[in-house]
Amino acid sequence: MHTQRSSGLLLHLTSLPGPFGIGTLGKGGFEFIDYLKAAGQSHWQILPYGPVTEISGNSPYMSLSAFAGNPLLIDAAQLVGAGFLRPEQVEIPATFSEYLVDFSAVRDFNEKILARAFLAFRAAGASSPFAAFCQAMEWLDDYALFMALREEFHLQPWFAWPEDIGRRKPEALALWRETLAERILFHKFVQFCFFSQWQILWDYAHCHGIRLIGDIPIYVALDSADVWANQECFLLDRETGQPTHVAGVPPDYFSDTGQRWGNPLFKWYSDRGVLNASLLAWWGQRFRHICQTVDVVRIDHFRGFEAYWQIPASEETAVNGEWIKGPGLPFFNEMKKHLGALPIIAEDLGVITPEVELLRDNLGFPGMKVLQFAFDSDEHNAYLPHNYTTVNCVVYTGTHDNDTTLGWYFSDTVMQSSKARALRYAHSQPGSAIHWDFIRLAYGSVADLVIVPLQDVLGFGSDCRMNIPGTSEGNWRWRCAARFMNDTAARALRDEVVFYNRRPAAPVVSCNKGK
Repeated sequence: MHTQRSSGLLLHLTSLPGPFGIGTLGKGGFEFIDYLKAAGQSHWQILPYGPVTEISGNSPYMSLSAFAGNPLLIDAAQLVGAGFLRPEQVEIPATFSEYLVDFSAVRDFNEKILARAFLAFRAAGASSPFAAFCQAMEWLDDYALFMALREEFHLQPWFAWPEDIGRRKPEALALWRETLAERILFHKFVQFCFFSQWQILWDYAHCHGIRLIGDIPIYVALDSADVWANQECFLLDRETGQPTHVAGVPPDYFSDTGQRWGNPLFKWYSDRGVLNASLLAWWGQRFRHICQTVDVVRIDHFRGFEAYWQIPASEETAVNGEWIKGPGLPFFNEMKKHLGALPIIAEDLGVITPEVELLRDNLGFPGMKVLQFAFDSDEHNAYLPHNYTTVNCVVYTGTHDNDTTLGWYFSDTVMQSSKARALRYAHSQPGSAIHWDFIRLAYGSVADLVIVPLQDVLGFGSDCRMNIPGTSEGNWRWRCAARFMNDTAARALRDEVVFYNRRPAAPVVSCNKGK
């Protein structure tokens, strides 16, 4: 995925400013695109946009669907503009914060808004755009039925449902589709709203010269429409529906006991030892869908395609797992045969072997370099810019799993020797802001693309961190108030863009404001 020398910012959609208690696909998104352009950027990276649940800590990496959009991101103001709501029906709670997402309160507000919008939709009658959307989205029927069934069975996971529908017996599927027809239609309407608003935002980004970088986790949640609808694709116990083994990573930089993610593992091969045709079809559908909604795709935990850490489901931590060979190059050759070249960034952090690097390089995918990892060893550290051996990589000051750079520098858990090395490497002067030192190190590297979390541009500390791996509470909540995205920071960043020759090409299409 070679690209021109350029840069972008990392900000998840939920962190956008706006009045609805959470970032949405509305005004805050359009204004952030304006900000990106003013700052000389050409990319906006987000986290996975799928529907989240309280039980999974609202993590975008444990979604109810690998395809669907998060209803919480639907913008109420655009529903008013589309005629689905009257302005007086949008009653914004006074308790909403511009700094943190209260997912429970936002979910209550969102459910009321969408219920009212659905009534107006039903009264008007299904439109041809809605019918076309439903026909185009191959995954939608299973997803909408899954969501309606979750409601019917009081949010229990699918493997706790009655056996006939849990195991998708044809007669049970037909019965429940008829019984829950109204709620199925509701969930299809919600997805129609999400992707209609998404397309408007994406078009606005394109006409301002901004490319969207999406993110897909290699694994999906056990309690998801994907696993329920494609049970033959996962390592599940045939009697209970529970996974026999689960995904994770061994002990590493982030955790002494590793990370036990709990996702079911893929059944990569059939009983005949060939790649599972059903799983190949599902992955093809997944790649095709994501490439219709973003310009570039970061695959979280890319190394799992070469070899993956398999943990017995009975284990409480990830320590007692083992490496299992993954599908590797044959899998990607199959994807390329049907989909063509894929615009992928390979998240290759953690325990990386020469075999993983060879797979990445054979596919031509850029890997990731994280500057916060560069100063904890010696001059041979692979994340130090002088050790980059190719321009085909993406440099980050930090990721959503890292502390902010300012938080990193002031953290008691980071060795003083690492901080001293960072200051020396950056030729940092007294009074210099460490987050800008890191941005300049990244911009000055040979890497084609640099992505910086917005927190590092604005010099925010640990209280603005997005996620702490291995913890389940208090994550994914940070929001950026609109006043912090000021012209001063944008001009400063644009000046660095010009100085380090990362100025993007001018957009070649005309724009409509679309706000």
